[in-house]
Amino acid sequence: MMKTFILAPDSFKESMTAAQACMAMQRGIQKAIPDAQFIHVPMADGGEGTVDALIAARQGRQVTIQVSGPFPHQKIETYFGLIDDDQTAVIEMAMANGIHLIEKSQRNPLFTSTFGTGEMIKAALDHGVSKIIIGLGGSVTNDAGAGMAQALGAKFLNQNGQEVEQGGGQLDQVYTIDLSGLDVRLKNTDILIASDVNNPLCGENGASQVFAPQKGAHPEMVETLDRNLNYFSDLIKRQLNIDAKNIAGAGAAGGLGFGLMVFATAKIRSGVAMIIEETQLAEKIVHADYVFTGEGGIDFQTKFGKTPFGVAQVAKRLNKPVIACAGYIGEGIEELYAEGFTAILGIVDGACDLQSALKNGEKNLEKTCENVARLLK
Repeated sequence: MMKTFILAPDSFKESMTAAQACMAMQRGIQKAIPDAQFIHVPMADGGEGTVDALIAARQGRQVTIQVSGPFPHQKIETYFGLIDDDQTAVIEMAMANGIHLIEKSQRNPLFTSTFGTGEMIKAALDHGVSKIIIGLGGSVTNDAGAGMAQALGAKFLNQNGQEVEQGGGQLDQVYTIDLSGLDVRLKNTDILIASDVNNPLCGENGASQVFAPQKGAHPEMVETLDRNLNYFSDLIKRQLNIDAKNIAGAGAAGGLGFGLMVFATAKIRSGVAMIIEETQLAEKIVHADYVFTGEGGIDFQTKFGKTPFGVAQVAKRLNKPVIACAGYIGEGIEELYAEGFTAILGIVDGACDLQSALKNGEKNLEKTCENVARLLK
């Protein structure tokens, strides 16, 4: 009897995209089961690969544009996706303002901005969309989404009535918030945030304390950034009567989650849950015999909104076996077996250095899936 496999991995960071992982899985399984049927559902959790995953699943298209990079006056070429007959736009903020766009030595969240993300939203609105999905993973910013709002027409003025410069280091200079020029199309557009981050905007679990150090902030800078986010959010509460700084996810992408909720009335959702819904994964799993998933690393944190966990939860409801593959398997995976995982397998072939593991990722994933498939014949 012909077997059907759902292939629903996330990307294996720095090794292969989710789509490439699907192909490697298929090649391996086909070596053992030549007549197998495959349904590719490349996954993401709101971070890297979200746009490509939804374009692939929903037969969408790319729209190439030029926007501002993380630093003001830095221009980059990037793209967003259009799906649902061009009625829904899919944006990854990291494609405009991501950490990978700046060399480590140059990163400085006092000056990086989400202005380019706002330009991507504006471009999507220019295409007449009624819905925008925005993935928030991988940012190099800490400006509470102020830059994004500026690109969409908001003005942040100092005590002299002059516009404040972009960047998280300037937020304490804002005295007046002027939204009279904010793009009116935002009011009629359903904006959804896809994020696996539940942090509030400020404090010890906030955007600055938790994430700013990896974006180039030293301890003194972290304190400045957190103080500025507090000041800015309090100003918004006083002038706009919106209190969003303690909402789970407000601290995502250096506070862009907060900015989108305040200035674009966006709603925040679990990234992987949204992608599962948008790709219609459950409807596809119903007709499958086996589900294969995976990503670069699986450990005790996987159950906190990571892609393989989300996939396993869907498969568990439908009573389908789930095989997960990972480049790295850490502590605490035992508890995952009660959450829908049938098997969790490391793909690294023997002892090797990280660069070799990343370089040979596709080959190792293919071999692992072939070995599993031989047990399933």
